[in-house]
Amino acid sequence: ANFEDWWWKERLGKCYYMLGLFREAEKQFASAIKTQPMVVSHLQLAKVMLRLDQPRNALDVYQKACEKFPADTACMLGIARVHDALNEQTEAVAQYKKVLELDASNVEAIACLAANHFYSDQPELALRFYRRLLQMGVSTPELWNNLGLCCFYASQYDMALSCLDRALSLASDNSMAEVWYNIGQVAIGIGDLGLAYQAFKISISVDSSHAESYANLGVLELRKGNIDAARSNFRAVQTMAPHMFEPCFNGALLAYKLGDFHESFELATKAL
Repeated sequence: ANFEDWWWKERLGKCYYMLGLFREAEKQFASAIKTQPMVVSHLQLAKVMLRLDQPRNALDVYQKACEKFPADTACMLGIARVHDALNEQTEAVAQYKKVLELDASNVEAIACLAANHFYSDQPELALRFYRRLLQMGVSTPELWNNLGLCCFYASQYDMALSCLDRALSLASDNSMAEVWYNIGQVAIGIGDLGLAYQAFKISISVDSSHAESYANLGVLELRKGNIDAARSNFRAVQTMAPHMFEPCFNGALLAYKLGDFHESFELATKAL
């Protein structure tokens, strides 16, 4: 092919990428684009930039691709994902809306807009988007789980438990713990601490490394007066998920009340 065929350059770049030779892969993808601009080459080059921890360069690659292929949604989704990763929600939402203008049935864009509305304290709007996904035939435990949470925060408590029950019926072992954890959160919200306790226990039995369930279970044990069990749960979370500050704070408070000021100071410092 005398190295004049973009496809072979793109394939070679992909081989370098799989081998972890990102700089060589970058050269091959750039050469492929120079020979003949193609969407797939731009997407692969942006992927290399992200692996090299250069999100701004990846955005530049996506932007150039959008200028050459204005009707292609893959490049727009790439831009939105990068903005999401950089915590630039306004720009990400704008991109997802652009994608939906071109492809009204794009599942990723609809789901991301729904999540954005949910975390912006607009569960009713998020509910509309998730229902749209159901109408499109998407039926996963994650979707039903999110529907349940939206219904709960929109004060539709009867629907919330029905949706979470449906999520449980569809859930695999990988997602079962998350669903039970969310059932526990809903139970706390409606004041049923017994159900919450059981839900967190089941969550831990399904996934013994589910840190959030241990953290909440620790608080419930403390409310019951089981100090040793609560301290044990807080310590378990501190080992499993050192990035979480809540168990450190709760552990510090418990140690302070028990008179263990040194441990309390250490945990409070960790929480900060």
